Amino acid sequence: MAEMGSKGVTAGKIASNVQKKLTRAQEKVLQKLGKADETKDEQFEQCVQNFNKQLTEGTRLQKDLRTYLASVKAMHEASKKLSECLQEVYEPEWPGRDEANKIAENNDLLWMDYHQKLVDQALLTMDTYLGQFPDIKSRIAKRGRKLVDYDSARHHYESLQTAKKKDEAKIAKAEEELIKAQKVFEEMNVDLQEELPSLWNSRVGFYVNTFQSIAGLEENFHKEMSKLNQNLNDVLVSLEKQHGSNTFTVKAQPSDNAPEKGNKSPSPPPDGSPAATPEIRVNHEPEPASGASPGATIPKSPSQSSLPAVVVETFSATVNGAVDGSSGTGRLDMPPGFMFKVQAQHDYTATDTDELQLKAGDVVLVIPFQNPEEQDEGWLMGVKESDWNQHKELEKCRGVFPENFTERVQ
Repeated sequence: MAEMGSKGVTAGKIASNVQKKLTRAQEKVLQKLGKADETKDEQFEQCVQNFNKQLTEGTRLQKDLRTYLASVKAMHEASKKLSECLQEVYEPEWPGRDEANKIAENNDLLWMDYHQKLVDQALLTMDTYLGQFPDIKSRIAKRGRKLVDYDSARHHYESLQTAKKKDEAKIAKAEEELIKAQKVFEEMNVDLQEELPSLWNSRVGFYVNTFQSIAGLEENFHKEMSKLNQNLNDVLVSLEKQHGSNTFTVKAQPSDNAPEKGNKSPSPPPDGSPAATPEIRVNHEPEPASGASPGATIPKSPSQSSLPAVVVETFSATVNGAVDGSSGTGRLDMPPGFMFKVQAQHDYTATDTDELQLKAGDVVLVIPFQNPEEQDEGWLMGVKESDWNQHKELEKCRGVFPENFTERVQ
């Protein structure tokens, strides 16, 4: 019997809940159709908007913080592998081996400590902060349902009062239901009216504390990491001093696609052909008289293609004894410092006063730059052969031109 009674109560409660849902649905339909007025509270609605905004911002911050932590962990793993690599290549007889191993160990511990403190002082605080939102969100939704119940009870009571045939018993019951519904709604409403503004205002202090914690932890981490890096540098300096004669010097290589600011960057030839690489002619003796065989020619090696043009040209001019026209015999019919001839394969329109205007077929006598530091990669200095033969005035005729528009002919 007790079980049946329990089932009966449960069944009755279910039926009551179903009836409430039907009544609420009917009330909402009437409100949307404008056939029933709806209790409005603009101040509370603003609080709800702020709540939703705060929840969205907090959820995003939590997501980004987790991403940050994942990145810290990835950097830890990368740093650990790099340290392991150093330990493996550091030979036993090299000085500072033990110090290098200790630095690697401390490096690993520092990363672990940094990650754990971020979890404790930022992520867990973030989780606690967001943990209060689900309950409040649920209560906001419940308040909305109780407001509909209140409006429905109010409309039912009003309709009974205005009916032509009044039933006092029904009116009394409806009034009782209205008072009950109003009380439940107002209790929830009052609590939320106090909590939502307080929660909204708390966001400032939370954001400040969170980002201060992250900034402080990161600052301390980098300070400690800087000390370790300095210690490692000291160890490597000691190693370098012992093996100084075998030091490997790293030299910056110019980029084909990114010339330095202010330097000339030659345009590609119209047909996209690669830049011509001049041969290096080495004359062991001064230029022979007419009819004599020329000096030996050194075949171009792969490494020569990476030499700056100024090195190739200056070397070529030096071994020919004609860099400035005063050393060696030189060639009397050529401009001072003449090195070799090139022929334009494409037209080139000068874009500056110090450039040569070239037509396909023009022959240019290449000479060295007066100041080698002024030479930009891919550019040569020269004078058109026709201008030289006519004027013999180097100052007026010489200019720079893109090497990749020409081809070495002599």
